[in-house]
Amino acid sequence: MEYKGKKMRSWQMDAIGHDNLELRNVAIPQAGQGEVLVKVAAVALNYRDKMVIETGRSLALNFPFTPGSDLAGTVVALGEGVTSLVIGDRVISTASPDWIDGIRPGNARLPFYRTLGGYYPGVLSEYIVLPETWFVKAPSSLTNAEASTLPVAGLTAWFALAERARVRAGDTVLIPSTGGVALFGLQIAKAQGAETIVCGSAKNEERTRQLGADHYVNKDRDDWMEVVLNITNDRGVDVVLEVIGGRNLGKSVELTAVGGHICQIGALDGFDLLAPAMPLMLKDITIHGIGTGSRRGLENLIRAVDRTRLKPVIETTYPLADLPIALGHLARGAFGKIVIELE
Repeated sequence: MEYKGKKMRSWQMDAIGHDNLELRNVAIPQAGQGEVLVKVAAVALNYRDKMVIETGRSLALNFPFTPGSDLAGTVVALGEGVTSLVIGDRVISTASPDWIDGIRPGNARLPFYRTLGGYYPGVLSEYIVLPETWFVKAPSSLTNAEASTLPVAGLTAWFALAERARVRAGDTVLIPSTGGVALFGLQIAKAQGAETIVCGSAKNEERTRQLGADHYVNKDRDDWMEVVLNITNDRGVDVVLEVIGGRNLGKSVELTAVGGHICQIGALDGFDLLAPAMPLMLKDITIHGIGTGSRRGLENLIRAVDRTRLKPVIETTYPLADLPIALGHLARGAFGKIVIELE
């Protein structure tokens, strides 16, 4: 099919703010040297997408700006010199395309934060052109909607538990949420052979236990921290997947075992973290700052997904035109992921 001169729908904004989002008809981009054209099938939403739309997150956005970073789709056209992909390949995006392997790029003065849907253009469009190295082949065991949830939420949980904290059989992992990253964390921890404790609202207990949670603690109880300590016979947990941030970090410190690990991921409770110093020091706790993960980490996750048949949890899907409604759902909270489907 010839795409030159044809139109597509794309969400764009000319200024920061939810009210500036507009679904426009624009030209389908053409693949240049080393690039591929991908027909987008699904885009998973992340809380950071909402934050970028509403505040810009202090990023130098280029307008018109398209939000979104996590896509699954099919390669439909190739630019000159493309060697790693062919037409028909199912692919997913790499949200941090410059981070190939090893430690994250950047330095002490300028931490590296170049992602799709931020520093780079986003993916909430019917077609997208990017360098071939910015995609990896999608897991064969997942649908497009499921595969679209891996680039940020899936990789963040995987990178934290499998590649930084190195969770193994016999460990106890605390997951204080039932959002997208949290439920990936539950499934990954179980696949590694760990005992899992999930904290959340009472309404989500049955579904969380069906995913394999060994213990579920109602976080609306005043004594929920005592319940966690009792489950571990006061030993504490080996790893906390800290997806809330703010003052919740202090609670994670109190619940972590001697020599344990905290993977600091989220900032739902704010970017200013607060924790008591004495237990942090006396228990020799390691805190890992987690900002998604590398391309190599994503490839490792994809192999694990295909081998273990891990299935991402999607609460609901919306058509492309309903992005504002989907963002409202995201703001209210979801059990797992929210996905925009384009097919």
